[in-house]
Amino acid sequence: MDIDSIKTEKDVIKALKDKTQFEKDVLVATFRIPKGKVSTYKRIAEKIKKPKSYRAVANALHKNPLSPVVPCHRVVKSDGSFGGPEKGAEWRRNMVIKERVTVKKGKVKISSKNLY
Repeated sequence: MDIDSIKTEKDVIKALKDKTQFEKDVLVATFRIPKGKVSTYKRIAEKIKKPKSYRAVANALHKNPLSPVVPCHRVVKSDGSFGGPEKGAEWRRNMVIKERVTVKKGKVKISSKNLY
């Protein structure tokens, strides 16, 4: 499946046929984050009913084969910072800024207005 043809959750699930159920759950939950909003690794873990698995969520997103269609750039640490190597963190930070998410001193300013 061509990444540009992915438009729905069903398309995402179909494109992830070789992933574990956990990875599928994480990536589908991330796909649901609307433009201009962010979530945290912890909130994604809670949404998929695995509240203590936020580090595994980060690992699953690190291996996201459908970026940016599955917008892993919209998932940040609970303090609003961007995890991972600086080059990738910089790319994700720039992506959310383009989507009009407020970033101050390198961190997302998390509020009820922008949190999914």
